[in-house]
Amino acid sequence: MLHRVAPLTRHLLLAGFAFSALQAAQADTVSVAVAANFTAPMQKIAAAFEADTGHKAELSFGATGKFYAQITNGAPFQILLSADDTTPAKLEKDGKAVAQTRFTYAIGTLVLWSAQPGYVDAQGQILQTGDFKHLALANPKLAPYGLAATQAMDKLGLTAKLQPRWVQGENIAQTYQFVATGNAQLGFVALSQVMVDGKIAQGSAWQVPAQLHDPIRQDAALLLPGKDSAAAAALLKYLRGDKARTIIQASGYSF
Repeated sequence: MLHRVAPLTRHLLLAGFAFSALQAAQADTVSVAVAANFTAPMQKIAAAFEADTGHKAELSFGATGKFYAQITNGAPFQILLSADDTTPAKLEKDGKAVAQTRFTYAIGTLVLWSAQPGYVDAQGQILQTGDFKHLALANPKLAPYGLAATQAMDKLGLTAKLQPRWVQGENIAQTYQFVATGNAQLGFVALSQVMVDGKIAQGSAWQVPAQLHDPIRQDAALLLPGKDSAAAAALLKYLRGDKARTIIQASGYSF
């Protein structure tokens, strides 16, 4: 039995197909260098961004210091989501980032974390009293969270005592793995790596007081290869929108 499609319904269907085709034709891909600490929220944001705009974000995760070296050597990233505010500023000064496109997309929180429940106390006293063998942190020369960790230990007067126990990850993702696998009993990581739905997902943690280190302001910048990219402009705008900010805040960041 044949069913006839009403003219109005047919026109609406055709209009919908035309819109989808137009959106697909206008869709583009943007290459984004993302600080390792921002992996989980950026994966969620990229999925929402593609669903809402049709544009696809191609994500690469790593240490901010390594990205800086790659970008200065000609890597074709179009956007940098840095783990600090100094690297985007340097890239702008070097002529590698478009002037006046930098903004803070998140402020990070440093935590001392162990995969073992009850191991890290709420005041972080374990740093002074614990008999742990290894303390993980990201390389402070490459990763801003690693630098913040060294600043906190300096402020607490514990650097000399703890430095022999350090194991350094190339970035904050590798540092997290050292602790998660038990190769280090505890380590300094980003709150976003261990928080799910506003709670520490597993293990135990001490949120390092902000006054113990410089603010971890994470800035975004439009890089020269993205200067004329509609997808790059759309993503930077999207990062400032309510949907992205809700994801960012739920992941343990502030603004």
